[in-house]
Amino acid sequence: MGHVIEPASSGRAKCRGCGAAIAKGELRFGERLPNPYGDGDGEMTLWFHLVCAAYKRPASFREVLDDAADVPDREGLATIVDDGIQHRRAPRVDGAERAPTGRARCRQCREMIEKDAWRIRLVYFDEVRFEPSGFIHARCAADYLETTDVVARARHFTPDLGDDDAAAFAAALVTT
Repeated sequence: MGHVIEPASSGRAKCRGCGAAIAKGELRFGERLPNPYGDGDGEMTLWFHLVCAAYKRPASFREVLDDAADVPDREGLATIVDDGIQHRRAPRVDGAERAPTGRARCRQCREMIEKDAWRIRLVYFDEVRFEPSGFIHARCAADYLETTDVVARARHFTPDLGDDDAAAFAAALVTT
């Protein structure tokens, strides 16, 4: 059985990308994978909001996006998917924030991330879940992610990032 886009049958499932509930009737993406906890016979389905799937699982989402009927904003989702496929590390972005302390080390330059400096949270998809994997300076995004076009992606996974903060984050991305 392949991946699927379908309306949520109940409001109980949570999105694996953002952690929020998927409302009953809302279109969702189901990524079907072999069940790592079974004897090799079964499979499991990981549920995502469509936008979260486009950001976090672009290759899997691409497999069903073109064939799915009645997907709202198909072109916008396809653009996000193409960007995630082109920039292989972009799906690791899990938000942006100002560093609360000066103790984290950047995965790109290995320098300490100063307190109150903009940093990007990273996650890896490993064994059917997203695992935290550290941070990078906002200024290191071009080298690590091979793009600085990550403001919308970071904002999606940091809902409390206001317009002023998003502008400050965008400015920090281009600082060399």
